[in-house]
Amino acid sequence: MSASIVNDFSLRIATPNGTGSQTSNLIIFRSLFHMGLAPSAKNLFPSNIQGLPTWYQIRVSDAGWQARREEWQVMIPLNPMTFAQDLRESLPGTVVIDNADQKGVDAALFTGLTRYSVPFDSIAREGISDAKLRPRMRNLIYVGVVAELFGIPEPSLRAAIDAVFPKKKEVADSNFEAAMLGMRHVREKIEKRDPYRFAPADQTAGKILIEGNDAAALGCVFGGCSVVSWYPITPASSLAEYLIGHLAKMREKDADGSNRYIVIQAEDELAAIGMAIGANWAGARAMTSTSGPGISLMSENLGLGYYAEIPCVVFDVQRVGPSTGLPTRTQQSDLLQVAFQSHGDTRFPMLFPADAKEAFELSTAAFDLAEHYQTPIFVMSDLDLGMNLWVSDELEYPTTPIDRGKLATDEVLAKLADWGRYLDVDGDGVPYRTVPGKTTDPRTAHLTRGSGHDEQGRYSEDPAVYARNLDRLARKIDGTVDRLPEPVLHAAKGKKKKGAGGGELGLIAFGTTDHAVREALAGMSSPPPYLRLRAWPFHASVGDFIREHERVLVIEQNQQGQVAHLLRMAFPELAPRIESSRYYGGLPLSAAFVRGALELEPAKA
Repeated sequence: MSASIVNDFSLRIATPNGTGSQTSNLIIFRSLFHMGLAPSAKNLFPSNIQGLPTWYQIRVSDAGWQARREEWQVMIPLNPMTFAQDLRESLPGTVVIDNADQKGVDAALFTGLTRYSVPFDSIAREGISDAKLRPRMRNLIYVGVVAELFGIPEPSLRAAIDAVFPKKKEVADSNFEAAMLGMRHVREKIEKRDPYRFAPADQTAGKILIEGNDAAALGCVFGGCSVVSWYPITPASSLAEYLIGHLAKMREKDADGSNRYIVIQAEDELAAIGMAIGANWAGARAMTSTSGPGISLMSENLGLGYYAEIPCVVFDVQRVGPSTGLPTRTQQSDLLQVAFQSHGDTRFPMLFPADAKEAFELSTAAFDLAEHYQTPIFVMSDLDLGMNLWVSDELEYPTTPIDRGKLATDEVLAKLADWGRYLDVDGDGVPYRTVPGKTTDPRTAHLTRGSGHDEQGRYSEDPAVYARNLDRLARKIDGTVDRLPEPVLHAAKGKKKKGAGGGELGLIAFGTTDHAVREALAGMSSPPPYLRLRAWPFHASVGDFIREHERVLVIEQNQQGQVAHLLRMAFPELAPRIESSRYYGGLPLSAAFVRGALELEPAKA
């Protein structure tokens, strides 16, 4: 056996969807976290409820990288439907833990692989007496095999099982005993012939485990959200479901015990966004969560929110389109759709969280931004961030007070020489808004209009009035950059990388792409400067970054190079410098893709 490879390999587990393997995989993941490792988990599951293939990939690395690794070093092929494919796609030397009880296996498939054949069915029949529980409990046997073969201590395994089954000691005990069946089999029957092992580490100080949708839901609570209107859609449903639980636990109740929040599962996405906009107009902080198909259905009401200037927060947890597309795969392909959502001249500010901590922080900030600028604000997450479990920095309690923006209270109106619902008093394009029932001044009586209107909210078809109103709205959206999160610059170390054309190269990315980019750059002796975008419209500093480089490569997860297009629109004089490298296969981005993009002349979008 070659020299040990410690804490630097990936496991890929293939099972049929709906067989309970997710619980077993989470136990392995949490066991590693208990050991002080910062594992990465990517759950690749089908869009049907049961039966089709699912893969779960767990990665450990010295630096705790969270990006997907394209290859795996350990394969557990427990799905007969994909068994041959899983082995063919495994590189030579891959460790394979297969089910010895599976019939009709072609031994030639194992050529060049290190095989541990375990009779999972036989072990389950002999060691698990409850025939009804046996099919699901059998999965715990491979958990035990992994633990014993690669060095997960029993206390870490037990701690993980207790975390997955809190306050259910009997269930936890039975699952631990099932895992012990696998551990004992390895001890008694298997001689280790591979170099891979886990070892305790110190990667988890100040870290937590959390899904991006869960973090975003917590951000909504701390952002003051009190109305949730939503319609189920993968991969956004769990955001609303987490939020329902957090509101129930964390929101104070009225004296009579009634809730101080409202959650409505609407009949469709059209109703969901309409309810959210209506609640915001009435003075609540409301949100909805959806994905690309839902955004398409929300288009007209979002235009109403833009033109009538009503705050709203919308979470777009992006998946693969168009149409139904691949509902359980990840992508960053709704950007152009959202930026100019609805008919007519509209623009909707977007926030780009890269990790769970930012999902929390930007969710909280979105409610302030929406009310400050009186417009819908989008938080652009994706399936990878939203539905996978991440090792994250601890979430920090917000310290800034809530910003409700310009409210036309009686006190404010007394100081204003003139007021109109759509009148730009301060020169920043942002008018003073009213909340029904909060202002007694008779001047504030008006209709909120989605049709043509003047500064006082009166109906108007006057071309000059319309143009003046649209120009003010554009000026207001331009001004959002004053409060949108600024981009993050990762300066180059040492000499800047030269591009294929001989000029200096700069790199731009955003969202979850950041994890693969930073890992790729960390492995380079002379990486290029890297700017991570966190919002659109873009800050002036983004243009400055492009000017400093002869070529700028945008790494993104869509086919059309959508952020590259937005950059060219924002900085047309710099358009020839902007190139894009695009991955759009639906899997989370890997550092290998980024390294390849930096080595090759990128395609221009």
